[in-house]
Amino acid sequence: MELVAGLVDVFADHPLGGNPLAVVEDADDLSDSQMRKLAGEFNQAETTFILKSNKADRKLRSFTASGAEVFGAGHNALGAWIWLAGQGKLGPLDAPQIFHQEIGDDVLPITLMQVEGRVLGRMRQSPLRLLPPLADVSALAAALGLQVDDILLTPNPRPADTGTAHLLVRLRDAGIVDRAKPAADALREVLRKVGAEGCYVYAHDQIDSGKAYARFFNPTVGLWEDAATGTAAGPLAAYLGQQGLLPEGDLAVEQGTRMGRKSILNVKLTPEPELSGSGIIIFRGTIRI
Repeated sequence: MELVAGLVDVFADHPLGGNPLAVVEDADDLSDSQMRKLAGEFNQAETTFILKSNKADRKLRSFTASGAEVFGAGHNALGAWIWLAGQGKLGPLDAPQIFHQEIGDDVLPITLMQVEGRVLGRMRQSPLRLLPPLADVSALAAALGLQVDDILLTPNPRPADTGTAHLLVRLRDAGIVDRAKPAADALREVLRKVGAEGCYVYAHDQIDSGKAYARFFNPTVGLWEDAATGTAAGPLAAYLGQQGLLPEGDLAVEQGTRMGRKSILNVKLTPEPELSGSGIIIFRGTIRI
C-alpha cells in the first residue's frame, strides 16, 4: 500500500513555527492499528488521517504519537484542510467556501478561502459544556509545580468542553504560566478526578481582554506539551465569554512560545467559538506499508 503524506505547520506564519501536524491522505484502507503505528512513526503531537465520509465532505481521525485517538476541531482538523487545499483537492478558494468534516460523532463546518496566497480556515466548534469547578486547588497547584496563590479563582478552574473537555486554569500572569513545571502522574490524577483530558494554564490580559497567554499539558494521552491547541483555545474563549470577561467576543491566544514555536490562535464567539488560522505545508512524500 502506498499513501501520500506530509507535514503542516499549523497556526504558523513562517516555516518551522506553529504546531506541526502529520497528515495522511486516502487512509480508508488503514486499520486502527496501522493508524496508531504510523502516528508513532511520525512522532508528532498528532497525526490526522483523511478518509471518505457518508455524512460530510471528509472524515478525520487523529492520533497522538502514543496511539491515543483525539477528537475535537483544533490544529488536527485545520491542518488537514490546509493540506487538502494545498494539494488542489478542494478547487479554487478565491471566495469563501464551506466544507463539512466528520470528527467522532460530530459533523462540523469549516470555511476556507485564499488570502494573499495562503489558505485561511475558520472552524466552528460545538456549544460550550461546563463541568463542575475544582473545589480545592491545592493538589492542582502541587501538580503544576506552583503555589496555591498563583492560581486565580475568577473564573474558577474547571473543565470546559467544545469538543473535548480540558481543565482551564487561570494563573496570575504570563511569567507564572512559563514557570509551571507539571508532574505527569500528579496532573494525570487531577485530570482524572475532574473528567478532563488536558490542562490549559493561561494568563488573561488585564489591560486587553482580547488577549491570553497559554500553555497546554496533556499527560492523559501521552502528549507532554502542545504548541497550539484549538480544542483548548475554543472552550477558553467560550468560558471567558460566559463569565462576562470577553466583552468584544474575540480572543487571541498566544501559545507555544515557551517551546520556541510561537502560535497565535484566534477565536470569535458566534455564539459558538469559531477558531481561525492558517498554516504552511513544509513536507510532502510517500509512505509504503
